[in-house]
Amino acid sequence: MTGGEWEGYLRGYVRIAPSLDYLERAFDAAKYGQFARQPYLDVTIPSLADPSLAPAGQHVMSIYVQYAPYHLREGNWHDCREVLGQAVVDTLAQYAPNLKKTILHTHILTPLDLETIYGLPEGNPNHGEMTLDQFLYMRPVPAYAQYRAPIQGLYMCGAGTHPGGGVTGLPGYNAAREILKDWGK
Repeated sequence: MTGGEWEGYLRGYVRIAPSLDYLERAFDAAKYGQFARQPYLDVTIPSLADPSLAPAGQHVMSIYVQYAPYHLREGNWHDCREVLGQAVVDTLAQYAPNLKKTILHTHILTPLDLETIYGLPEGNPNHGEMTLDQFLYMRPVPAYAQYRAPIQGLYMCGAGTHPGGGVTGLPGYNAAREILKDWGK
């Protein structure tokens, strides 16, 4: 295939997660305060859909690393930022061998950066872990679930409420249903 023929395949997400064992190793590293040397990657190339994002003949690639811990067991994110970036590039280069020589610039955001810049608690885009104690009707926590804040008449929606993050609109839809129920009382 030529470069242009591959473009259609690259318009969506490319996930680097070749096996369950691979995913488990990537998660285990985070569980123990490290980032995986071969992380689970969600890769997009937004300039394929919007060429104005990059100069002609060039592209922008965005890579989201799953399972990077907020708290590192050894070191800190300031010192480990570039090492994480290199692990990501090395991992992706196993699937795109010419990748390294085509990179002109990198910008690495750590979980600490995601918290500082975007207000994501501990860098988590779901505003909390999607674990059994923070899931379904217990999101964000049992006392504040069902889209109601502890303040009368204040409702919550967003990634911290059920069903969690992503661009679904469901937290807002569900919160609106609760508001309408309360107004009908």
